[in-house]
Amino acid sequence: MTDENRPGPTGGLPEPAVRRRRFGASLIWLVPALAALVGLSLAVNAWLQSGPTITISFLGAEGIEAGKTPVKYKNVVIGKVERIDLSPDRSHVLVRVALAKSAEGFATADTRYWVVRPRIGLGGVSGVDTLLSGSFIGADVGDSQEYRDLFTGLETPPAVLHGAPGKSFILHSDDLGSLDIGSPVYYRRIQVGRVASYQLDKDGKGVSLQIFVDGPNDRFVTQASRFWNASGVDVSLGADGLKVNSQSLATVLAGGVAFQDPPGPHDSTPAPENASFRLFADQATAMAPPDGPARYVRMRFDQSLRGLAVGAPVEFLGINIGKVVSINLDYDDARKRFPVLVGAVVYPQRLGRAYEKLSAAAQAKGDDADMANLVGKLVDHGLRAQARTGNLLTGQLYIALDFVPNAPKATFDPAGKPLELPTAPGSFDKLQEQLAEIVDKIQKIPFDSIGRNLDQTLAELHGTLRQVNGQVLPQFRSTLEGAQRTLGSADSALSADSPLQRSLGDTLEQLQRMARSLRALTDYLGGHPEALIRGRKADPVPGRPAPAPAETTKQGSQP
Repeated sequence: MTDENRPGPTGGLPEPAVRRRRFGASLIWLVPALAALVGLSLAVNAWLQSGPTITISFLGAEGIEAGKTPVKYKNVVIGKVERIDLSPDRSHVLVRVALAKSAEGFATADTRYWVVRPRIGLGGVSGVDTLLSGSFIGADVGDSQEYRDLFTGLETPPAVLHGAPGKSFILHSDDLGSLDIGSPVYYRRIQVGRVASYQLDKDGKGVSLQIFVDGPNDRFVTQASRFWNASGVDVSLGADGLKVNSQSLATVLAGGVAFQDPPGPHDSTPAPENASFRLFADQATAMAPPDGPARYVRMRFDQSLRGLAVGAPVEFLGINIGKVVSINLDYDDARKRFPVLVGAVVYPQRLGRAYEKLSAAAQAKGDDADMANLVGKLVDHGLRAQARTGNLLTGQLYIALDFVPNAPKATFDPAGKPLELPTAPGSFDKLQEQLAEIVDKIQKIPFDSIGRNLDQTLAELHGTLRQVNGQVLPQFRSTLEGAQRTLGSADSALSADSPLQRSLGDTLEQLQRMARSLRALTDYLGGHPEALIRGRKADPVPGRPAPAPAETTKQGSQP
């Protein structure tokens, strides 16, 4: 009998034998160990797969949530927002973003970040897809290899992404106008680009805009291209009627830029990247021939220049050659007058061939072709500056350079700085002077004495008329009555039944009979002229034979 089956002390049932384990640790601890090993492997894998952590500064955290807002590039998630903190000075927020391992290249110096959210503006609607999915942080990577973990986020999405086909150009303007980031750029009324950015010049005297023209349309920007502000509506009223010019409705509302090559021969070489151009105010100014160097001139007027403003045109024989840039008041102590000094900028090359011929003629004579000498010769022939009315309704004035006939001699200093042009009163001023002279002459007329003499003359005329009415008119009336009676008597005497008319009829009848008798006598004498001596023969008796001829009678009478 073995020990396992040996009976118990009571001699009854056998006692069970207890076996002791040889291992000291229980198998229950194997599960936590495996869990720790799995967690450690996951942690190591996460550490190996995690990318850099960056911090982005924004003005506000609208639409951004920690642990939820993703970071996307080309609609692919490359990171997630971990935490949002307020800056120490409370001026902005600091967004901590954990990038993926594959997005290590986004932690470089030229990477840009911005918040993509729904935006509605004059330029269009963007970020509509975020209405359902929520806002996210957009990214755009550049070519830099410099590592950086602190960025300043953009408050608006960039107009041009890195690597987009096309070219950027710089435009210089006096002011921004209605342009904004995203404003369209047009070529022949087709949108080919947009405004990417703008900034104030360092000297504060202008604005520089960066535009981006998409490829392949960027080849149309040449060295001779002209850019102008196409914002709003260009309305012009001329001899050929009313003209309205605009690019599109979006341009009218949000502004835009247009460009085109000038007409005629020009340099058609494509412009290089970041080439600079001048942004003109309108298309007419942009397409105008080059102005050339500007010259400052000054004019002194003795009359009032109400209606003349800075920017008013300066014209030479109807051609715009400059504009007014300043209007100041001066004082002449000798004459106790306040002349007006008008400063203007003129462009001689706007005269075209006329300026070239003047310069060539001066050089042929050995004279200096400088503008001062050329103007001096024209002044000797009557060139004067006049302030003329440009609009009768508004009273606006402009400066006209014209030849005044019989102009008095004026002094002109070609070496003067600035160059001062002699002036002459304008046509409206002459009209005012003539009206003033007429008023003076009218004031010299002795209206009082004329009035007294006129009163005396009227009194005498009144007496004369009274005498006429009292004496002359009654006599004239009686005379008219007598004449009427005489005419009545003549009328009754000349009537058909009057004795005078009957006597006159008888007399006329007798005259007719006498005329017939005289006609018969003349006819008889024409046939028998001897009747004047012998008398008229007796008429033959009816029934008797006619007497024999005169010869028979003569023979019968012989003895």
